[in-house]
Parts: sequence; C-alpha cells; structure tokens
Amino acid sequence: MEAAVVRFVFAVLGVFPLNASMAIGRWFGRAVSRLIPRLRKTAARNLEIAYPDKTEAEKRTIISGVYGSLGRQLGFIAHFKHFEPEDLKDLVEVRGAEENAFPAYDPEKGVLFITGHFGSWEVFSLLPPSFGYKLNILVRRIDNPLVEEFVDSIRTRFGAVTIGKREAGRNLFTILQNGGLLGILADLNAQHKDGVFVDFFGVSACTTASIAKIALRTGAAVLPAFAVWEEDKGRYVVYIEPKIEIEPSGSNQEDIHQLTQRITEVVEKYVRKYPDQWLWIHKRWNTRPKGEESLY
Repeated sequence: MEAAVVRFVFAVLGVFPLNASMAIGRWFGRAVSRLIPRLRKTAARNLEIAYPDKTEAEKRTIISGVYGSLGRQLGFIAHFKHFEPEDLKDLVEVRGAEENAFPAYDPEKGVLFITGHFGSWEVFSLLPPSFGYKLNILVRRIDNPLVEEFVDSIRTRFGAVTIGKREAGRNLFTILQNGGLLGILADLNAQHKDGVFVDFFGVSACTTASIAKIALRTGAAVLPAFAVWEEDKGRYVVYIEPKIEIEPSGSNQEDIHQLTQRITEVVEKYVRKYPDQWLWIHKRWNTRPKGEESLY
C-alpha cells in the first residue's frame, strides 16, 4: 500500500507540465506541513538555536519555505522519467565545474563531493551525462523494499550508482582510488561513535567524521556542491565550490576535526544564504557532548 501511494503521487504529478508539477508540489508540501506538527516544532526549535534574533513571523516564513521546497523537489523528480540526457543541461545549470571540479580531478584519487539537504539534492543523479563521469552516491536505503526499488530506479536512470550505507565498506575507498566520483551528504546529526563536534551556527554539532577520514586516507579532493532553486532563473543551479584544503597538523584526529569543521562552515554558508531551502525539520543538534542537556 505504501509503495502504491508513492507511485500514485509521482504518476499524478508527472501528468502536468514541469512548472505546473513543481507549483502543485510546492502547494502540496506546505499543505502537508500542517498535518505533521511534530516536524514543524523541530524546525521552530532549530531556528531558535540558529537565529535567536529572528521574529516568530520570520521563522514561520522559513518553515513554510522549507516545506514548499520539499514539495517543489517532489514535482521535479516526478518528471525524471520524461527527461532525456540531451535535455539535462537546459534543466539544471552547473556552476564551478570548469573552475573547480575538473582541475581537482585526479584519476588515481577521484573526487569526493560533499553536499547537503538543499533545494533538490536528488538533482545530482542527473549530472553524469553533463560531467562525462560516473557518479557514485552514498544513500540510506529506504526501509520499504518496494519503495526503495522504485526510488532507486529514478536515481539511477542517467547513470548514477547508489551505494547503501550498510553495504559501503571498502567500496568507497576503491571508488576513489580508481578515479571515481563519490557524493556524500554532510549536514545531518551524527552519533558519538560516528562523529566529531564542530561549530555550526555557534553551537557544537556532532557531525560525521567519515568524510574527513576517507579524504585524508585517499587524498581525494573534497569539493562542496549544492543544488538550490534560483527563482529568478526558474531552475535548479548546482554550485560547485573550490576544494577544501587544510594545513596538516601532524595529528590525524586534529586533521579530521579541522577538515570536518571546514566542511561544516561551507554548509552553514549555504544555509544562511538559502535558509528556506534547508532541512530544518531534522534535529541537527540532537547529539550533545557528554554531560550536556538535550537542546530539544
């Protein structure tokens, strides 16, 4: 039943022209938000932590924008089945490939793209035809296998390869050592055993250390890349930032912390620039340093 509902929603949204589908999706996202007060409460608390000076009206506008952004992404994804490889460059603008991505590529080290839950992170699965390289994306598999099969067929339609976190293992190192491109989300809360505490909006946030560990071990360039909706252009734009570099300290743990902090700073830069397109409904500051009370 769950898989049938998912397929039905995508099928209905896919019937309309692309712009209409995204507009309907945006309306649908905002409407659904009222049915899940728990997530709105989480978003409101996150905004209190990140923006203590914003008014309640400003925070409500951001939260509404977040749900609208999620719905717009849904409408866009519903059209993946209609897209053709030759259409992709007109549908998604990529900035920074020539200046940042291509110069950073090493056939023996690959490139490690880090991104976040902005605009439409699913847009990255459309990029292989534009880059001319196979893109590997680390994902969390959906618990319902029927839904996972359907979503994965959408994600991999244009040559992207998805790798489930549980099945990743040494595959990630092998991909990079063979000159592959690997994309990983870097903006979610991590557990103590998996993360390090870095500054995010002036508050300690437990952040995955795996990206820094992989990058330091393989020597792969770390490039931030974010797909955001630009209203004035009427399309998604992927911004690829210059590679992140650190000054080696001689301590592996310190280098991991330093690189994770630099990654998080770039994420914060984009959250501040596009606050209504980031996933505020996630408890980003949930894991606390030992002895510190929960922020939620």
